[in-house]
Amino acid sequence: MRQVEANGINIEVEEFGDPSDPPVLLVMGLGAQMIVWPDDLCRSLADAGHRVIRFDNRDVGLSTWLDDLGVPDMMALFEAALAGEPVDSPYSLADMADDAVGVLDALGIGSAHIVGASMGGMIAQRIAIHHPDRTRSLCSIMSMPRFIVGDSEVTGALMAPDPGTREGRIAAGVEGSRLISGEFFDEDRSRALAEATVDRAWHPEGTARQMAAIIADGDRTEALGGVAVPTLVVHGDADRLVVPQGGEETAAAVPGAELLVFEGMGHDLPVEVHGPIVEAISALVARAGD
Repeated sequence: MRQVEANGINIEVEEFGDPSDPPVLLVMGLGAQMIVWPDDLCRSLADAGHRVIRFDNRDVGLSTWLDDLGVPDMMALFEAALAGEPVDSPYSLADMADDAVGVLDALGIGSAHIVGASMGGMIAQRIAIHHPDRTRSLCSIMSMPRFIVGDSEVTGALMAPDPGTREGRIAAGVEGSRLISGEFFDEDRSRALAEATVDRAWHPEGTARQMAAIIADGDRTEALGGVAVPTLVVHGDADRLVVPQGGEETAAAVPGAELLVFEGMGHDLPVEVHGPIVEAISALVARAGD
């Protein structure tokens, strides 16, 4: 792992695979560090012939934290969104898309296959919209083209106050995984990931700012109609956080997009779907011509 300067901030980056292979940029979701991209999935993508790059978004993990921008009121954000009112955010998803492009600049990469999960899928959509020349293909995983409210039990749990202790945070992470992981919940795997993320970096203030960026971004549906690169949309039919409607709307918005739905998959990247996801991304890269 190493840090690069991108878009005026420092971003933690890790690579897998041969630098001469087609680059695949992985963009992670809300409050999630790059290690939430499973190591096995990253290595499998690399073994399939890709230069795989993952990184910590701004305000999470070991990348720059922007605490000087203040902390939005999460409840007020959701109330405004439900009422259809505009939301102010400390920064935008377009800014986060610029960060990702800045990572490509720092690594000397002209364009890449962009793969985003959850909020990362929204950022990936913004990259394809605003930086078409840097986008070889687009893969939007368990994401959506606009803010769609998920299951109230899940959103309520994720908005719960910080438990304040290491063990409390780990327990909350495991319970959150239980709620969102669909039929493939693995308690041991979830606990190991919760421990790793809590011990590596804990920064809920950044999550609040990222949530504000999601809500403030509005509806990308019309803009996605102009995306011309090969596009794959992946979703689980048991996703309670970003409901399957989000994947369906994304696929419908992008001309020629392929929709791949995994039965029983929730808002997670379980080992059971790693092989099919690697195959689907490899086919997407081939469709794009490299």
